[in-house]
Amino acid sequence: MVVGFNHNFRYKGEIFHVQTEDGGAKNPQVVTLLYRGGSILSSKKTSYADLCRKDNLTTLVEELMKEQHREMLRRLKDGEFDEIIDKMLSDTIGEATPPRTTSPPKEEPKKAAVVSSDSHPSAPKPDAPAEAPVAATPKTKPAAAAASLDDIILSYLIGEDK
Repeated sequence: MVVGFNHNFRYKGEIFHVQTEDGGAKNPQVVTLLYRGGSILSSKKTSYADLCRKDNLTTLVEELMKEQHREMLRRLKDGEFDEIIDKMLSDTIGEATPPRTTSPPKEEPKKAAVVSSDSHPSAPKPDAPAEAPVAATPKTKPAAAAASLDDIILSYLIGEDK
């Protein structure tokens, strides 16, 4: 029996857990489960009964487990479960928050005009000092969006960093 794999990681701001286990000689199957908050989002079972007589069974099962574990992570990262996740999140949010009531938007306070006590509103204004010229700065392209640490970790677990 091969020891299993467990990973907690963040995807779309939420914590997920992927667990892969070996059923052993009496139950020769590899089971991988994807969890969020104790709920199973997906599972995959693969029988390896056909491999049980191989000399290098432990190595074969371990490789099967690693690949199945990575596959579940890859499917998550590729967005395969996004619809399920969005529904779970909206159901959770809907239960936890009371319905919102609409209220009129707040108005910006009006600014009062300031009139100097020593001048009449129709009096000509003194010339304002000339503004210093501003040096032209070259426009730069915005930096490409850097991958978040969560994305980097998930890519590493999947094996995309190679």
